[in-house]
Amino acid sequence: MFDQLFYSASWSDIEQKIQSVNERDIQRAIAHAGHGTPDDFLALISPLAAEHLPALAEASRKLTRKRFGNTIQMYIPMYLSNECQNICTYCGFRYDNQLPRVRLSDEQIISEAEHIKAMGFDHVLLVTGEANKTVGIDYLEHAVNIIRPFFQNISIEVQPLDSEEYVRLIQAGVYSVLVYQETYHEANYKHYHPKGKKSNFTYRLQTPDRLGKSGIHKIGLGVLLGLENWRVDSYFTALHQHYLQKVYWKTKYSISFPRLRPAIGMESPKYELSNRDLVQLICAYRLFNEDLELSLSTREEATFRDHLFSIGVTSVSAGSKTNPGGYATLPEELEQFEIDDKRSPAEIVHVLKSKGLQPLWKDWEKVFSFSE
Repeated sequence: MFDQLFYSASWSDIEQKIQSVNERDIQRAIAHAGHGTPDDFLALISPLAAEHLPALAEASRKLTRKRFGNTIQMYIPMYLSNECQNICTYCGFRYDNQLPRVRLSDEQIISEAEHIKAMGFDHVLLVTGEANKTVGIDYLEHAVNIIRPFFQNISIEVQPLDSEEYVRLIQAGVYSVLVYQETYHEANYKHYHPKGKKSNFTYRLQTPDRLGKSGIHKIGLGVLLGLENWRVDSYFTALHQHYLQKVYWKTKYSISFPRLRPAIGMESPKYELSNRDLVQLICAYRLFNEDLELSLSTREEATFRDHLFSIGVTSVSAGSKTNPGGYATLPEELEQFEIDDKRSPAEIVHVLKSKGLQPLWKDWEKVFSFSE
């Protein structure tokens, strides 16, 4: 289990190591591009490595094109419920927020699926709050069975589950599961998650192991950028992924980069992550592991996203709504957080094509997946 490796490292020691990186460390990491170690990744996210950002970005761009061609996958989140039993200080769905709670019915799920399908998407990410009694395994399995005829690829981002529950969802048709640790700073984790099952740091930390043992096709990792020192949190994410890939080598892996966004009742970010920092982080992940899928959501501003499409990102969302029923049935007042890039999928298609990311299939308007 990863927690044994995790507890062998100290947050403060890693923080100090990042500050102590020298030029030789950076050059070693660049020389290992695509097949790096956690120590290489540590060098690439250091403040000193930021001075090499143009070179890192160009190396990342070349490696991405070599490994993935000119392909970017597009997906869309579909929120099933905002019911939640947790109090997370950064989330609009938190239990103590006074807002109407919604759990989509079968008819509403079908309506949302039909609307998303009409937009052209074939990859969908199902999202819920964490409420085991109302949107637990039975509800999730049922929802997957309902929408499976509509989409080729179904991912989920829901509460951590037990291994046998993941097996049920895989058998129902789930391809990948995203589970973010939010922060690997255990001492401060409780501050951000004071109530609910999510306050159990170790159970969440062990979730990717349960996923690997269940035989899931792909595991998505990440931290909520802005809670703690992004460099240290990202190092532990890379260490986690490196461990998982060695143990569950048949599984694919993705990394997401969610930055804190305004939400009802949230506290201000503790650590700011600049655009330049995010560019460095994306480049570091690409040079660390050429096979990683790197995903960028509509949390980011449109023009900034346009620049990132070419340097390492392989998956992007478009046209996103962050409230249950947001595409066809319900108002946006119930959103989990504010998105920034509000362009339509067609507009994103135009940008991708302008950057040489051409349609993979002739009916690209329906599938939104691009290749040279």
